[in-house]
Amino acid sequence: MKKIIGYRKLLGVNENTGLQELKTTYRNLMKDWHPDKFVDSDELRSEAEAKSKHIIEAYHFLVSIAPETRNITMAEYTLTTTTSGIADFDYRNEKLQITFSDGTSYEYFGVPRAIYVKLVNAPAPGRFGRRHIFNSFPYRACKVMEAA
Repeated sequence: MKKIIGYRKLLGVNENTGLQELKTTYRNLMKDWHPDKFVDSDELRSEAEAKSKHIIEAYHFLVSIAPETRNITMAEYTLTTTTSGIADFDYRNEKLQITFSDGTSYEYFGVPRAIYVKLVNAPAPGRFGRRHIFNSFPYRACKVMEAA
């Protein structure tokens, strides 16, 4: 959740910001921080390069978790979470990455350690995930692998 809050703060948006407004904000920030604007000073140019990379990363991340993006992929996500078993999972700093047996992988943000421990100890991790994780936390698709 800290990552989401930090990116929203960087771009000056909130959780209710739509994709079009997010895109406009992103473009305006990139106009202000584009490294080509700072050709006279190497120090300012380096700062602008770092800042623009951070802005790009924040924009792409926020687009990936936006409600509009989730609505577009909801049918695919629902199919994966209801029909595919959990093949693997990894937990770090309140971010849970779950890889499903169909090769799809999703990151869930703001997952408390207690929920992760319950997932690990659950007799049926897929059922636990459907009840307590899949529709309870912000998520994004992080990679798609070929199913073996």
